[in-house]
Amino acid sequence: MSALFVLFLFSAAVPMGLALVLDRLLGEPRRFHPLVGFGRYAAAVERLCRRFGSNRGVGLVAWSLAVLPWVALVGSLHTEGGWLRLGLDVGLLYLAVGGRSLAEHARAIAVPLAAGDLAEARSKLSWIVSRDTSQLDESGVAKATVESVLENGNDAIFGALFWFALLGGPGALLFRLANTLDAMWGYRNARYLRFGWAAARIDDVLNFLPARLTALSYALLGHTSRALHCWRTQAPTWGSPNAGPVMASGAGALDLSLGGPAVYQGNLEERPALGAGAPARAADIDKALALVHNSTWLWLLGTAMASVLAHA
Repeated sequence: MSALFVLFLFSAAVPMGLALVLDRLLGEPRRFHPLVGFGRYAAAVERLCRRFGSNRGVGLVAWSLAVLPWVALVGSLHTEGGWLRLGLDVGLLYLAVGGRSLAEHARAIAVPLAAGDLAEARSKLSWIVSRDTSQLDESGVAKATVESVLENGNDAIFGALFWFALLGGPGALLFRLANTLDAMWGYRNARYLRFGWAAARIDDVLNFLPARLTALSYALLGHTSRALHCWRTQAPTWGSPNAGPVMASGAGALDLSLGGPAVYQGNLEERPALGAGAPARAADIDKALALVHNSTWLWLLGTAMASVLAHA
């Protein structure tokens, strides 16, 4: 029994739970966040590599130089096992997930929106989305916020949990650094279309399975049949291969109508409709956060059960 307890202690479930509790209690570090330092390092790597061109090959080399040395370093320490491994796993996953930060940003919009302060809600929304928020009404602000919560549930939480469950702390680090580079380089504009191609595609690959498990989690914890129907019929119409399943399933699970036209940098983009049901309102932001929160604990429970079965 004692040997089984030790095996369980150093399985994925315990450090995952501890990291999620730390995130809930502390949130992201307010000062000296390692990802800020990584961003500066990645920018230096980009400047160096662009001396040799801006094509896909150079972009892949830049991605490798930015990500792989850190993953290799952590991986070498991770092989030591024992308490060092447990500490690394908890610390790295804590830094990789952003559940509290996601909730704080969403509630900073929901509170003024519910109070009728549309200008403040639009302003806070502009911090987390790239679309033009200046002309959005209450439903438009709520819709954009719910979409961001659903999509970032995968990017900020479940992707890291998935790769942590597979590879421990090095897996969570790999996902978070790759996702950060996608946010920095994965744009389809003149500067990054070729150079950032590798960052965008690698992020798509790393997110493929987590996104579909996220969509399944949303469906199981909401209006299941509607969520699955929206996922099956609407996700293929969405531009992103991973955001589509997550947002379509989430919209269906919440019984909301999302998607539709949005303005980006002065241009109207005709996005497909997602979900089915009523237009989003301020109260639906908390419902979306609850769906993400409940899905997080579902993942933790699933990991714990898998650990027990594996060591039984």
